[in-house]
Formats: sequence, C-alpha cells, structure tokens
Amino acid sequence: MHESLLLLLSLGAIVGCAVVANRLRLPYPIVFVIGGALLALIPNLPDVHLDPNWVFLIFLPPLLYSGGWLTDWTMFKENLRPIGLLAVGLVVFTTGIVGVAAHHLLPQIGWPAAFALGAIVSPPDAVAASAVFERFPVPRRVIAILDGEGLMNDATALVIYRFAVVAALTGVFSPVQASLAFVFVSIGGVAVGLIMAFGFIRLQQLLDKLELSDDELSVVLSLVVPYAIYLAGDALHVSGVLATVSAGIYVSRKSSQLFTPDARLVAYSVWNLLIFLLNGLVFLLIGLQVRDIVHDPSFALRMIWIGIEISAIVIVVRLVWVYVVTYGTRVVFPVIARREGWPPATSVFVIAWSGMRGIITLAGALALPLRDRYGHPFPGRDAIIFISLCVVFATLVLQGLSLIPILKFLKIDSGEDLQQREIEVRVAALKAGIARLRQLEPGFDSTTEWEIEGRILHEYEYRIDHLLGHAQAGEQVELNLDHRLQTAALEAERAEILRMRAAGEIPDEIYRHVEYDLDLATARLT
Repeated sequence: MHESLLLLLSLGAIVGCAVVANRLRLPYPIVFVIGGALLALIPNLPDVHLDPNWVFLIFLPPLLYSGGWLTDWTMFKENLRPIGLLAVGLVVFTTGIVGVAAHHLLPQIGWPAAFALGAIVSPPDAVAASAVFERFPVPRRVIAILDGEGLMNDATALVIYRFAVVAALTGVFSPVQASLAFVFVSIGGVAVGLIMAFGFIRLQQLLDKLELSDDELSVVLSLVVPYAIYLAGDALHVSGVLATVSAGIYVSRKSSQLFTPDARLVAYSVWNLLIFLLNGLVFLLIGLQVRDIVHDPSFALRMIWIGIEISAIVIVVRLVWVYVVTYGTRVVFPVIARREGWPPATSVFVIAWSGMRGIITLAGALALPLRDRYGHPFPGRDAIIFISLCVVFATLVLQGLSLIPILKFLKIDSGEDLQQREIEVRVAALKAGIARLRQLEPGFDSTTEWEIEGRILHEYEYRIDHLLGHAQAGEQVELNLDHRLQTAALEAERAEILRMRAAGEIPDEIYRHVEYDLDLATARLT
C-alpha cells in the first residue's frame, strides 16, 4: 500500500504541477521544484528512502542521451571554445570556490565532502533556460552555448564528484592521479560511447535486413541503449556520462537512415513523455526526501542560511567568470576578437544569468553514499542534500523566474527569422521532390503514371503555395480561410468515422488507422 500510495501521489503531483505551469505559462522545472518543496511540508506523507546506487542509473542515462540527441552538432563545433570554458573551466573553478566556502561554513564535514558539495552544485542545467528561451527570440549562439555547456559540464562535475566521494570514503586523494584519471575517463568515455553507438546502429540495420524489427522494437531499443552504454562506461571505469552523451549525438546524426518515419514519430512521443516524467519525479522525490532529513528545526534554520550563502557564491562566481573570460580572453588574445568578434553585453549577461541548477545537482546529492567503508555515516550527507536543494531552489526559481522579465526588458533580437528559414527549407525540399518527379517522366509508358504524377505535382505545388502564404502577410486572409475550410473538412471526417465506429460499422483497428492519418493532416496545418 505504501508503494501504491507513493506512486499515485507522485503522478498526481506531476499532473498538478504541469497544470499550474501551463496556467501560469512557466517552465515545468521551476514549478516542479516548488511542488517538491511544498510536498515536504505536508504532514503524514510516507517517508521516502532512495537507494543512492540506483539514483544515477535510473535518471541520468535517458536524460543524457536525450540531451546528446537534441544537440545541434554544427553549432556545438562552432562554439566549442566558449562551451569548454564553461563546461570545464567554470565547473572546476566553482567546485573549488564552493568547496573552500563549504569547509569554512561546515568544517566538521571535512575537505573531501566539501568538494563533493562543490561538484554537486557546480553544473547548471540548461533545461529550464531552454524552456524560457522557447518564448523569446534569443540568438541561436547563446542557446547553443548554454545547451553545449549543459551537455558537457555534467561529465566534468561528476568526475570530480566521484573522486571527492572516494576521498571522503577512504581518506586517500592524489591531485596528480585525479588529473590523469580525468583525462583517461573523459577520452575513454567518448570512445566507448561511439563504439557502442556504432554497434547499436549495426544491430538495428541487421534486424531490419532480416525483417526481425518493427517500429515498436526500434523504440524499445532506443530506450535500452542509454542504460547499456552508461553501464558499460561504468564497468570499464570511464565516464558513463560522456559515453551516453557522445552516443546520443552520433545516433542522432544517423537517425534518418536508421529509423522509419513511423518509428521516429513514436519515438519522439515516447521520449518526450519519459523526459517529462523523469524531471517531475526527481524534483518531487527530493522534496519527500527532505522530510526524512529535517527532524530538528534548528538544523533546518542553520542549513537554510548556509544554503543562501552557497547559492549567492554560485551565482556570483558564474557572473564573474563569464564576464572575465568573455572579454578578458579577447583583450589578452586579440585573435579571438578578430575571429569571433565582441559579443553584445546583453547576450553575455543572459549566459551569465542562466546558471540554473537542476536534475544533475539533485541526483548527485541523492546518490551520496549512506556510509563509508568503516560503516560510519557519510560526513555531512544530510547537510549536503539540504544545501543542494537550497541552491537548486535559489537558482532555478529565483533566476529562472527573473529571466523572463529580464529578456522582455533587454528586448534581445535573435538576429534571424527561424520561422521564415523553416519555410524556405520546406519549400526547397518540396521543389526537390518536384524535380525528381520531372526526372522520372521519360520513363513513363502509361497514362496512369502521368495521371498519378499530375495529382502528386498538384499536391506539392499546393503545399508550396500554402507555405509561401505563411511568409507573405498580404495573403494572410486567404491563408486563414484555407485553414478554416480544411479544419472544417477534417472535423467532418472525424465525425463520420466516430459515427461509423459507434454504429458498429467499422472495427476499432480501422478507426485508429484512419484517425492517425487525420491527426497527421491536422498537425500539418499548424
């Protein structure tokens, strides 16, 4: 009954938070973390005891793989220098500053645990920032840098995190050994990810060749692969994070050759739902976990103040780093300024202010071992979890909510019309289809082929005119009429198949197939 109640509570809370987020037009992660904090205040809820060994394994692989899959590889390569400065340099710098501050504020936890806290709170999560940017025309380079940072900084932070945890458990730490190991696990992680991604692609192609696969099996394999790669990286003592991310990037680049259109449609829906649920669960579960940590009000009061101080340090360190590195490197190395130019101050501020912490910080805090090798409690584990939640709350909620009015005030222009560019790409693709049909005409030897080609050409030409209507304001009235008439016709089709199903004239299987086609037609109108 305990597990059933907890599952029902978690799913109900996710739904409730999603409704609130949609109603207030806020990014989901911000509402989730507020909901998790509120859950901790509700009396008589069941206690949650999460096994640290399972936290990373359950939550990280699909989130990392999805992040790699959605990465714009071209933009990532073009912005590799600023991404590296943030994902490696800033993470190391933040870990060091926070570690020193944490040791000063909580000397009883020791240096290794203090640096473990620094590693936990050092990597920002780009999910909340991306959710905000969807509503504002932010330059693509800013988004690419933040997404790339969010993708790569996890690996840096988690490698430092593991060394700090091992040092806390064993009391042994060597900076030289740690530096060499960092290079090894990073390169090894990328290599393992690419090798396993290549193996997955070959496996999928073999199954397709032997006609042993279908759309559902392809989607299931895509869900299994991140976990297999992450576990392989851990088993080989390299970075499972980088292995999973690099695999996601590689498979994404090959997806058009690997999956059928139907498989991609199903996979996008499944993955979007999975990522949504995982984000919701981790934020809510840590709220319930806090209930098990905070027994003494004086402990909570003391930790809140320390959490505020650590949060302020995290925010200030990022602001200082971004401005100094962005402009300082151009002063010291003029070649960078000549090659990349001087970025606008507004864009630099957006990057500096978008350091919201999220799921990696929460997962890292929850994954801390309960005891060391001697059976003693991990030093300051409860304090580290509580402070981590404070940092997530302060950066995600305060910075995340303030980012919306800041973007409105700064009136940042993306510098390009992505909607217009998308229309141009669609029109170019349609024209390529028309050109290919024209090339096939010399081989036509029947009137049927000419008639079928004529219908297809008419459809393609209509779609081109339809898309160009989006781009030309003068045709907006005609476009609105077109949408209204097509929507009315589709609604009539839906009503008819509903009537036929209700009357028992068609089986549900046929109804679902026709409804699926009508859904695709409706989606194409938007």
